[in-house]
Amino acid sequence: MTVSQNDSFQSDYDVPPVSRALALLRHISAGNHCRNISQTARALDINRTTLLRLLSTLKRERMIEEIAEGGGYRLGTGLITLAAQALGERSVLQVARPVLRALVEELNLSAHLGVIEGRDIVYLARETPNSHLASTVREGTRLPAHATTIGRILLAQMAPDAVRALYADQALKAYTDKTRTDLETLLEQLAADRARGLAWSAANFEPEIGSAAVAVHDHRGQAVGALNVTGHVSLFADEDAQAQRIETVLKRAAQTVSEALGHREGAGVQR
Repeated sequence: MTVSQNDSFQSDYDVPPVSRALALLRHISAGNHCRNISQTARALDINRTTLLRLLSTLKRERMIEEIAEGGGYRLGTGLITLAAQALGERSVLQVARPVLRALVEELNLSAHLGVIEGRDIVYLARETPNSHLASTVREGTRLPAHATTIGRILLAQMAPDAVRALYADQALKAYTDKTRTDLETLLEQLAADRARGLAWSAANFEPEIGSAAVAVHDHRGQAVGALNVTGHVSLFADEDAQAQRIETVLKRAAQTVSEALGHREGAGVQR
């Protein structure tokens, strides 16, 4: 593999202690409380003494905090404050929240805002109806882009060659028998999503769960995220009148967010 000048620059300027601290934070955020220091050190491939120093430093900076019952650590208020400030600066998040609430009221489905990061999507916001089928996805949750509607509609905004490069030598995991696990068939699906202006799923990622997503664009015409709604798969039968209503309402909601960000039709980015 050829290493680009930019990749070489990044490698030369990596700071290993920072990388280890970030790996530890991600480990804790995934629900690992680090109660067994030796086990955590092995899992992260970090020296035990280094791990203790990292835990002490992160605790002092309020990035993590000790758990009173059972011991171990969880993310602290300092990190939560930083995350809230970062999210608050995303204008798409501020604009989308009331639109998500309106989607829930109109469709009685769970509604989400997500962005793409590499081969994952990250949920930034969610609103749920008062229903036993309400989404349990939390803000900050990461899911595979190729298998989810938010991921698919955002991948569909990319040039096919860029998608190929993103998934070069990467296996596409199947989550149900409808998940695309071959890159070329995924690209065909993305082309259909792009032509429709919407990614549609009837149990593509979770059995019994349906979903649909539409991208939102900023004033430059760039896709900066996507809105989706989820509910029981029976509501997402393609020829059903309810499914047609979901598509109409969701597209209108995404247009509302896009226009609030300064987007105008015909301002799309050339791919």
